[in-house]
Amino acid sequence: MPYRIATSSVVGVIVLAVIGAFMGPQWDPVPLNDPLVVASSSTAVTYAPLAQTYPVRESVVTVQLDGTTIEARITEPVGASGPLPAVVFVHGAGTGEYSRAFKAQASALAASGVVTMVPNKRLDTYSARHRDYVQMAADYAASVQTLRHWPGVAPTKVGVYSESEGAWIAPVMAADDPGLAFVVFASAPVVPPRQQAAFAMDSYLRATGVPNTVFRAIPRAVGMSLPGGGFEYFDFDVAPYQRRMHQPVFVAYGAHDASMPMVQGAEQIIRDLAIAGNGQYQVRYYAGADHGLKVDGEVSPDFLRDLSGWIRGLPATAQSVPQIAGATPHQTYWAAPSPMPRWLGDGDAVLAVVAGAVGLLVLGPLVGLGVTGWRRVRGRPVRHRLAPGVAGRLGWIGGLSVATVGGLVWYLVAVARLALDYERNSVIVQGGWVGVRLLGIAAVVACVRLLDLERHPRHDGPGVATGVWGHVVVWSVLAGALVLLVVTAYWGVFQLGI
Repeated sequence: MPYRIATSSVVGVIVLAVIGAFMGPQWDPVPLNDPLVVASSSTAVTYAPLAQTYPVRESVVTVQLDGTTIEARITEPVGASGPLPAVVFVHGAGTGEYSRAFKAQASALAASGVVTMVPNKRLDTYSARHRDYVQMAADYAASVQTLRHWPGVAPTKVGVYSESEGAWIAPVMAADDPGLAFVVFASAPVVPPRQQAAFAMDSYLRATGVPNTVFRAIPRAVGMSLPGGGFEYFDFDVAPYQRRMHQPVFVAYGAHDASMPMVQGAEQIIRDLAIAGNGQYQVRYYAGADHGLKVDGEVSPDFLRDLSGWIRGLPATAQSVPQIAGATPHQTYWAAPSPMPRWLGDGDAVLAVVAGAVGLLVLGPLVGLGVTGWRRVRGRPVRHRLAPGVAGRLGWIGGLSVATVGGLVWYLVAVARLALDYERNSVIVQGGWVGVRLLGIAAVVACVRLLDLERHPRHDGPGVATGVWGHVVVWSVLAGALVLLVVTAYWGVFQLGI
């Protein structure tokens, strides 16, 4: 019997692997074989004025938005002769509080003679499910108007500094406000959020050495419409706005930022600006810098020097040469549109399928118990029974299949959070995946053992159950477990390189 169960279990795992491979898209990113060539290893900006250092002072102001107000921190140089250039900071993903965001950048720029403004991000219209980048651009535009009227600021020299997610917002501002003086892109994703999410997850998983079986989940997760709706911003395309930008643009990437398509992003910005007839761009790659342009936890001093010189030297520095400089950028794969799922692409449908399967796991036993109890109360013989030991086996089947689904959800959420926070944890990424797969295999073995008992009853016994309702209990649990195992197979739990 052990040999029979082992063989049947292997066959069951292989069948699930084939089903999982057939049901959805594979992940096969296209290599990027045309790297962007930097003209110089030096990131220095030509035509930049000599650096000066001023003491700074900070003020907190209130900015009126449509329907609410926010606070913003203004940092300005003391003793600098005006009118001065100024910059509004546009936050990346997250809460975006001025008390914590952009402190090094704002202070360094202010000390060099640039007035800076870091507003709080508006959060009443911002969530993981709903984000409107066009509306967010209008909110940040209110901060630009406030800074234009700040004493000592030259209204025609106010620009924006956008980081990460903010680089989907700044082009909208620049396209709608031709008077904006300049735009800074720091760690700009450029491609639509859905493509960026797939690219970042792929890069992160490769960097952590995650098993290849996990990669199948990328297009199936990224391409799925998430339960409950929303997330329309996943398909936001910033290119039409970049093609209307006429301002000088400074593009900066950390050379060690694997989460951004740093070659593709810079090339697309250059192409989009060319459509607008705009050749005023500078692209800089900073050696050893990460997504936040930090080296060893501190914002790159070369970046701060270059950024300050570029802003203070405009419009002359808009013609700085070479236009592309710094460390050699590396991007292994294209951030291409993710293939869409053929099956289980609707998040609400996935939830309905899982809920239905769990219902079968629970409903069958409840109905069986109800029928048995009713017959006993009415004094009738109970002809619907489970064979000895079957109830325990059903419990294991239900528990292991539900645990596999739960473990898979936990794993995908945990990995996604790590990826979004640019963190590494081999225990979760590698050990967690092994644990999920072992749960799935154990569930298959539990199902096989029960089916083997049905085909080969012990001592000419009744198999797994007697009576209609006894079989209803058994087969409803098996059906529910099978559905759950197929769902987990879809996400790659049983993948065997197929």
